[in-house]
Amino acid sequence: MTGRQRTALAVLLTASFTLAVDFSILNVALPTIGADVGFSLANLQWVATAFALCAAGFTLLMGRVADVAGRRRMFLVGMVLLGAGSLAGGLATTPAVLLVARVAQGLATAIVVPAALALLIGTFAEGAARDKALGLNGSLMAAGFTTGAVLGGLLTDLLSWRWAFFINVPIAVAVLVVAPIVLKEDRARDRTRLDVPGAVLVTLGLLALVLGLTTAAETSWTDPVTVVSLAAAAVLLALFVAVERFVSQPLVPLSMLTRPTVAWGNIAGFLAFATETSLVFLLTIYLQEVLDYSPLAAGLSFAVLGIGTVLGGLLGPRIIGRFGAKAAIVGGFLVQAAATIPLVLIGQTGTSIWLVLVATFVGGVANLVIIVGFMVTATSDVPASEHGLATGLTTMSQQVGITMGTPVMSAVLAASVVAASAASETEAILDGVHAAIWVNGGLCLLGSAAVAAFLRRRVQG
Repeated sequence: MTGRQRTALAVLLTASFTLAVDFSILNVALPTIGADVGFSLANLQWVATAFALCAAGFTLLMGRVADVAGRRRMFLVGMVLLGAGSLAGGLATTPAVLLVARVAQGLATAIVVPAALALLIGTFAEGAARDKALGLNGSLMAAGFTTGAVLGGLLTDLLSWRWAFFINVPIAVAVLVVAPIVLKEDRARDRTRLDVPGAVLVTLGLLALVLGLTTAAETSWTDPVTVVSLAAAAVLLALFVAVERFVSQPLVPLSMLTRPTVAWGNIAGFLAFATETSLVFLLTIYLQEVLDYSPLAAGLSFAVLGIGTVLGGLLGPRIIGRFGAKAAIVGGFLVQAAATIPLVLIGQTGTSIWLVLVATFVGGVANLVIIVGFMVTATSDVPASEHGLATGLTTMSQQVGITMGTPVMSAVLAASVVAASAASETEAILDGVHAAIWVNGGLCLLGSAAVAAFLRRRVQG
């Protein structure tokens, strides 16, 4: 890498990591935020939901806008929005202002992450250097989710939850100073019209999907809001596919989705993020409700997972270079399943923490190998004019995976607890965690089998 490439990579990774941290940094602090700002317990979940709705709902549209308007320009716009939203959130004294701030942060994520990935791909030619850059990006994005939980606990305990917002402001300013110097403007050579009907339908469809999933996590799968939202999502996304068949310049050319690398790469990415982030949720419940850990201690227990993800991000490009991305994804899912399934042996004794630490470390390494393989696969053989679209798809897979995994595992856990005949509530929760872990490990095995069977092309790094 040249010096300019290294600096550009540092800028892009800093922005992406910061936004990944924002996804979970407030989770531990929610009760404190509710007391300080005036949220009722029933409405507190909107602090997280407002962010997730915008981050997942608008990412595909913003990836395409970046292709048309310019990726560097949109990257800078997103960082301005992140800084402004974070400052507003840190100063918020009412629920309305705080929610507006979280919406701004979610929109910033939808703008910055696909633009940053497209700029990263454009900065490095296909091959070892790009694979290494994608590996670092994937490891930091995945580690950001865990880091957010740890950092949120530290800031809330030592300073104030407001610093979970304020910390973004100097980062955004630093990126805005350096980015115009080291990033080259990059946009599609052929100016195309934006597919407005398709953009409206897919954005509304994704918003309805994420709303339905997050409502299911907070209430139940039979909640009227959940049912109506998921039904609306199915109708809107079906209409989107129909529209894309007939417009002359579609938002998502359906031919792209028929490419095995794009389709199965994104399916693998969706499963990778859904399984690992939901496992963090399950183990958080276990550590706090069964082993009686404090929120901060539970967060710190995932530090080994963060180390594993960084290591996996470094190993991923080497594995891909030697065996190909398909083998990396298939093998990664098998190792992740082998690390996840033994967690059904965790119990009510404190010694179970050692199994948790070993399993999350090994699973973290494997998960990041999958994520690097997914990034390389889903963005290979894509024309330069569609880099923003391809990275928008990968970002959408990531955000929807993070959002969908937790409510699915939460539903399995809740159903098991209701059906349990355990002697105590603690034992019932433990049985529910065990049941959800079986499902989580099974999804890893399913992902491995599906990619092995259907991703026939050997994507080389």
